[in-house]
Amino acid sequence: MGTRIDHLVIGASNLEQGAAYVKEQLGVDIPYGGAHDTMGTHNHLMRLGDELFLEVIALNPNREPPNRPRWYGLDDPHVRQSLYNRPALLSWVVNTENINKLLQKTRGAFGEATLISRGKLSWYFGLPDDGRLLAGGMLPYIIDWQVDSHPAKQMADAGCRFQGLDIYHPYPAWLDSILESIGAADLARIHPLPKNSQAFLEAHIETPSGPRVLRSHAGLWSTE
Repeated sequence: MGTRIDHLVIGASNLEQGAAYVKEQLGVDIPYGGAHDTMGTHNHLMRLGDELFLEVIALNPNREPPNRPRWYGLDDPHVRQSLYNRPALLSWVVNTENINKLLQKTRGAFGEATLISRGKLSWYFGLPDDGRLLAGGMLPYIIDWQVDSHPAKQMADAGCRFQGLDIYHPYPAWLDSILESIGAADLARIHPLPKNSQAFLEAHIETPSGPRVLRSHAGLWSTE
């Protein structure tokens, strides 16, 4: 089975802020998921399809910081400041049934397959040593679930469904070549931007109130 979109990641300064953002943007309540003790984070989760979901993630104030950088750039002060100002679509994740094989053939630096668990769930996740947000969130992280059935099937269903992902980037050929190396070139629509422009994401979601768009923002990680 090939590479597929697994989930979308909304970053927030705290989970209350993130849940309120989902309510504002999609008109639905996203329930609590759980804690990632290895990463010092916790999340809210909501189904977006049979094997696809939405995650809101934030630092867990009830856990000590881990002895390594946290995922999704959450230790980066620029990312933290931007999410403090407003939650945003932070990144996306693709799944595979053989993460080590995929990491060996990729043209990009997607990190090392690391085993993570939460409750009865366990998975391998590609983690870069420095915890960076891959290509500012434009490149996906890679996950390999160690379960018989995709966890999205057990998540709360608020009637929202994923419709597509658009990536706006000043170097679309470069981005496409990296995505192609992990079998993900057909998972997102890539749109060119003028050179030196800030890349951004748009995820299209059908909701009970109609179509909505979750966005990152051009210049989201700038220091200004």
